[in-house]
Amino acid sequence: MLRADASRNRGRILRAARHLFATRGIDVPMAAIARRAGVGTATLYRRFPTRESLVTEVFADQLAMCVGALSEALADDDPWRGFRTAVEKVCAMQVVDRGFTAAFLTAFPGAFDLERKRAEAEDELAELIRRAKAAGRLRADFVLADLMLLLMANGAVVAGAGDAAAAASRRLVAYFLQSWEAGHAGPLPPPPAELRYVG
Repeated sequence: MLRADASRNRGRILRAARHLFATRGIDVPMAAIARRAGVGTATLYRRFPTRESLVTEVFADQLAMCVGALSEALADDDPWRGFRTAVEKVCAMQVVDRGFTAAFLTAFPGAFDLERKRAEAEDELAELIRRAKAAGRLRADFVLADLMLLLMANGAVVAGAGDAAAAASRRLVAYFLQSWEAGHAGPLPPPPAELRYVG
């Protein structure tokens, strides 16, 4: 059990990290987190020896919410509605917390819980895509990179739209979803070979 002062320090570090990850992304320097928490960097590293351990702790709840949203979408009898709802929820989470999308899409091989949850979410997302295509509602040439493009575009909107971020994000997501519907399909250039989210 943590001593009272150690527990307080841990709480301060987590609050500072949540704020800075949400506003500046997950690449914020660890020293900046320690400064905001009012602790020394040695104290921060005693509690969280790696960035991965801190990211895992900070985003555990959001990741559980993301997996929950995907599971709910899979339970929907309408595959297209389930897919659309999942995309809208994940993008809405991105509006609230800039750091979450980067944490979700960044590989942290040493963070077992984060990687396991992320793999679970990716499997559920792949199944949502498969079902929506099988129902004839999602265009046949849709690939996961298309969702990555939306997350990258939405991240830029969230970062640049200020107080209008939520409304701007909803409109952007609606545009993308309409373009992904099978009935709106027109020829597209090939998807990029590899996309990496930089939040």
